[in-house]
Amino acid sequence: MNENLRIRMEDMFMEADRLISDQKIGEAFAKLTAITQEMPNFGKAYNHIGWIYETKYKDYPNAEKYYKQAIEHSPDYLAAYYNYAIVLSTLQKWDELKTLLDKALTVPAVNKGTIFNEYAIMYEAQGKYKEAIEAYKNNILNTFDNKQVDTAKDSIERCKKKMEIMSL
Repeated sequence: MNENLRIRMEDMFMEADRLISDQKIGEAFAKLTAITQEMPNFGKAYNHIGWIYETKYKDYPNAEKYYKQAIEHSPDYLAAYYNYAIVLSTLQKWDELKTLLDKALTVPAVNKGTIFNEYAIMYEAQGKYKEAIEAYKNNILNTFDNKQVDTAKDSIERCKKKMEIMSL
């Protein structure tokens, strides 16, 4: 790969990221699209395009498409896994979500606590409370943030209450 091209694309990407922060979504989208046209394997740009489709346009099919491309082209870019997981959860595509989360756990430097939290949410949403509780426990074991620990503990209690109600 041409190193100058890669550096230029990274600079354009950082500018697009700033534009998103400044709420200049149209300009950011144009810049990100230009990056993917000039360097089709620049996965981070696909992630940001997916994020725009997801959060700004609520266009989940396109968000899903671009997150898949982000992971395909940049399998170590962690944000794509986290973002794609949220879309799959929103769309209740549980089998695809489980496959994605299983894959994410193999990526170096992934926040395992975050991934286990996504498993837990998935299981809880499906009414699989025992599996959700186990995933929340794994979330606790893999985080170093007291607030996240407290949230997971509260989530475990919520799942226990739901199990109790279901047994009435």
